[in-house]
Amino acid sequence: MAVLRCISPVDGSLLAERPVMTVDAARALAGRLRDAQAAWAARPLEERRRLVLDGVARIGAEKPRMVEELARQMGRPVRYGGEFGGFEERARYMAGIAEEALADLVIEDSAQARRVIKRQAAGVVLIVAPWNYPYMTAINTLAPALIAGNTVMLKHATQTLLVGEHLAEAFHAAGVPEDVFANVFLDHDTTAALIGARAFDVVNFTGSVGGGRAMERAAAGTFTAVATELGGKDPGYVRADADVDAAVAGLIDGAMFNSGQCCCGIERIYVHESLYDAFVEKAVALVKGYRLGDPLEETTDIGPMANVRFAALVREHVAEAVAQGAVAHIDRMEADDDAACVTPQILTGVTHEMRVMREETFGPVVGIMPVKDDEEAIALMNDSDFGLTVSLWTRDAAAAEAIGERLQTGTVFMNRCDYLDPALCWTGCKDTGRGAGLSVLGYHALTRPKSYHLKKG
Repeated sequence: MAVLRCISPVDGSLLAERPVMTVDAARALAGRLRDAQAAWAARPLEERRRLVLDGVARIGAEKPRMVEELARQMGRPVRYGGEFGGFEERARYMAGIAEEALADLVIEDSAQARRVIKRQAAGVVLIVAPWNYPYMTAINTLAPALIAGNTVMLKHATQTLLVGEHLAEAFHAAGVPEDVFANVFLDHDTTAALIGARAFDVVNFTGSVGGGRAMERAAAGTFTAVATELGGKDPGYVRADADVDAAVAGLIDGAMFNSGQCCCGIERIYVHESLYDAFVEKAVALVKGYRLGDPLEETTDIGPMANVRFAALVREHVAEAVAQGAVAHIDRMEADDDAACVTPQILTGVTHEMRVMREETFGPVVGIMPVKDDEEAIALMNDSDFGLTVSLWTRDAAAAEAIGERLQTGTVFMNRCDYLDPALCWTGCKDTGRGAGLSVLGYHALTRPKSYHLKKG
């Protein structure tokens, strides 16, 4: 029987392994989720909301488990305390807006007719969650899907096998039935077979561009809704009027946190030429002060990347750029082991002919380029196959909004980056994919409108 294996990036040991479900077992489980959905949706909204929030609280009660899981499975340093802050914030916000988001839209209610649009649960939702923010990305869809009355199958990334189990244990202990929320271990072929057989009404996938294409191919002709949040090459732009110290602190943290393994991490920075030298000098000094090493030690700023092959791609992008004329400013750090622990890097002298400025690196490296004005910055920021977020640093909010209107992206940040506001729609364009997570629109993506025209008399 095939198994999924999680290899810890901390020491290369086998941390966990789980057998994959057979196609027949997976189909049977999907059938049980289908059968249970109507009864779950018939429960009062307040009851569904309470059960979800109880599951969230149970994860919080075991926060030390979350912190250690993240360190051992994907290298996040324990000093950052896990993901419970964002995990809870998103779940509570979505629970708080549920009644409004799912409310009937009454067009007419008169003696002649009642006309209304209602939101109906989509049915069975498949969540395919990534390893880089394994709790927060899962809860983005899990909480609103269950609250809206859907049943859910969760397939977590192999690198974070234990996270899906932890979520299922907590939600089942809270009272969410096992046939309403199921964590599964599936291979790609079985996943594709289920999607192709219309086992799901919504597929929510966060991962690579290649993975997103595979999901869409599997769903072709089924009319199953497929929401994707894929790659990114998110830019930052520092305008001439920006606070340089604040921009350095925000953008470099956005580039390096979680070893650069953030969907909306900063991978390229454009700085007005009048601030360029100061920005680079301060950024290099900041990164040189980082401590790379064991994520289980409280003094570690940057842990290993989640997998040796991810680190290999980072080194490849850096080496290629340097060979093509870029300058690497950070000397090799002592903890760099030529395996999962990779030295964070700042590159200057980069161009858009280099892969490091065009392809998703998804690691602790950022290229910095000078620009002469907004027009040049806009052109460079849009010169990408991806469109998830951009980060603008300026004292002029009106200018930031005007620039944002011209950018091909899902979110425009001003004077911050690398953050999901649950009140705003999380979405992207181009090769970043299509979908609508969080906010009221997150509920709309997990339900379907149903119209009633009731003529009286």
